[in-house]
Amino acid sequence: MKAVIYTEYGPPEVLKIVELEKPTPQDKQVLVKVHATSINAGDYRVRVGKPFAMRIMMGGFGKPKNQRVGSDVAGRVEAVGENVTRFSPGDVVFGCAKGALAEYALAREAYLAFKPASRSFEEAAAVPVAALTALQGLRHAGGVQPGQKVLIQGASGGVGTFAVQLAKAFGAEVTAVCSTRNLEMASSIGADHVIDYTQEDFTRKQQSYDLILAVNGYHSLSAYRRALSPQGAYVCAGGTLPQIFQAMLLGSWMSKKGGKKMSNMGLAKVNQEDLVYLGELLEDGKIFPVIDHRYSLKEVLQAFRYVEGKHAQGKVVIKVGDDSG
Repeated sequence: MKAVIYTEYGPPEVLKIVELEKPTPQDKQVLVKVHATSINAGDYRVRVGKPFAMRIMMGGFGKPKNQRVGSDVAGRVEAVGENVTRFSPGDVVFGCAKGALAEYALAREAYLAFKPASRSFEEAAAVPVAALTALQGLRHAGGVQPGQKVLIQGASGGVGTFAVQLAKAFGAEVTAVCSTRNLEMASSIGADHVIDYTQEDFTRKQQSYDLILAVNGYHSLSAYRRALSPQGAYVCAGGTLPQIFQAMLLGSWMSKKGGKKMSNMGLAKVNQEDLVYLGELLEDGKIFPVIDHRYSLKEVLQAFRYVEGKHAQGKVVIKVGDDSG
């Protein structure tokens, strides 16, 4: 099978398409014939290997320990291992699998759900990591409630576009923060208000918010705290490592001062229950993926160059196999 790997840290040019042996599913594993996958920030931040703390965290200081690429997957079940009870060969699924940028990928049974019948493989592949991050940031970490004023910073990326839609589905009044060229798109996916961060600083306005989900935040914690309502919550769902570490280290201390909660949600926790829930929302049309570009597997370098150039609106999808079904 063809698979994308990298054997050294660096820019997209270190990626290679190689021939590997098709894997065999083990206990509670599912072998998926990949029809489509998509790119997440984690797919290239680990590969770049900077800062060096990233290498230590991922277990490969000199060279990458895990050379495979990709996590989002949508495809058809090829085979199942022992004790797999939910899926059978031929089932169409979506979810997360290590090394998803390949013709076949192994996934834990608990990391998959049935693909919504009304959605294509490409649409389903755009969902897992980004939508799980948005869902867990809003519902689990942020405790979103109907009628709340919710602000999404970084509303035009993969996580942000799902966050806007999910917050609306939860009954919130949503403000999207993005650049000038993305304002119309943010409105089109349901944002009640849009703020152009190149023209306005929402942390210095009079408006306060019950929940701020910062996907690509750049303000200080004190600035975010200033923009919260008295019992509001700030959730860091991404950004640079310094921003994430600041939320991790200082968030709990700042939360002790008054009723405002400051937290970092960490990585999304892949689980079947949330994937099933997202699949239902997709099927019902309550959320949908914003897909900027589609590439083939052989165009993987171009795809990563595009994403890493910070040009993408929503998600970039890589088509691997047949999109029928």
